[in-house]
Amino acid sequence: MSGLSDAVRVIEPGKTYVGKQGFTYGAGVSKETVGAKHICLNVLPMPPGAKAMVHYHDGIETIAYLLEGECAVYYGDKLEHRIAVKAGDHVYMPEDVPHAPCNESGAPCKWLVAHSSGSDQDGIVLLPELDAVLAQKSNTSA
Repeated sequence: MSGLSDAVRVIEPGKTYVGKQGFTYGAGVSKETVGAKHICLNVLPMPPGAKAMVHYHDGIETIAYLLEGECAVYYGDKLEHRIAVKAGDHVYMPEDVPHAPCNESGAPCKWLVAHSSGSDQDGIVLLPELDAVLAQKSNTSA
C-alpha cells in the first residue's frame, strides 16, 4: 500500500504551461505533473477577445466547467454550431469533435477542464483551415 500512498500529490497554484491550442494554462493534475494516466484537470483563464486555435482531441473526451464569466464555444465539422456558456455551466465535448472556445464577452473568464487522458495535450489535432472560419464567426457574434 505504501507505493500507492507515495503517489498522492498536491499541485499548488502558480505553475503554468502553454498548450498547442494557443493558451497559457494553470497546471493541474496531469501526466506531466503527477504521472496521471487516464484523466487530467487544468485551469484555463481566457482574457477578453481570446480564442483557441480550432482543434479536436483524437479519441479523447473533454468536460469543461466555466468557473467565472461567459464564453462562446464553436463546434462542428465547419464550426456550424455555437453555444453560449455562463459561469456554473458544464460543457461535454465528445471525442473527435472540432471546437474552439472564444471569449466574446468583453470580460475575463476561467474554465476548469478535464480530459479522458493523462495530458490535455494528448491527441490534439489542430485544424488551421478552420481558424479563418472561426475569426469570421466570432467577429460577427461579438
